[in-house]
Amino acid sequence: MARIAVLVGPEFEDSELTVPVARLTDAGHEVELLGVEAGRELIGKQRKTKVQVNAAVSDRRPEDYDALVIPGGNSPEHLRTDEGVVDFVRAFGSIGRPIAAICHGPQLLIEADLVRGRRMTSWPSVRTELRNAGAEVVDEEVVQDGAFITSRMPADLEAFSRGLLDRLEHREGRSIGQAVQSRPS
Repeated sequence: MARIAVLVGPEFEDSELTVPVARLTDAGHEVELLGVEAGRELIGKQRKTKVQVNAAVSDRRPEDYDALVIPGGNSPEHLRTDEGVVDFVRAFGSIGRPIAAICHGPQLLIEADLVRGRRMTSWPSVRTELRNAGAEVVDEEVVQDGAFITSRMPADLEAFSRGLLDRLEHREGRSIGQAVQSRPS
């Protein structure tokens, strides 16, 4: 099964962390929460979820993971100011493995200069940032473009999670389940 890195910082959107992590672990994948500081306890924006960061990005290599998940909330805004996190995301983008970002998650992709020429979606207030960074922005439940999987909001979590799981199944050589909109890289 796959090993998945989930980037998490202060005030992550609770459901955008818990739902994909649950779907991934239920499917047998290994999930590791990465952040700025190993062992740091973080509380979700809705104050419903408390998590502990498993490892600092500075102690991990992108090549050790099969996919990267970036939940939204205020977490991406906090994480985009950390050079180590941005470098990790940029390096992950260079190896071509799946990166799934929801809501405000694409802010980290913008900071890592990974969105130019890509078709993506996000929370409405991030769309201008995406456009200004060179992305083609659409308002759809889930969008796949090359290695990137993006969604808009918590209401899209099932489609977002399914898109990531389908991509992982395809990567592992199994048949793809329900199709989602996609464009080759």
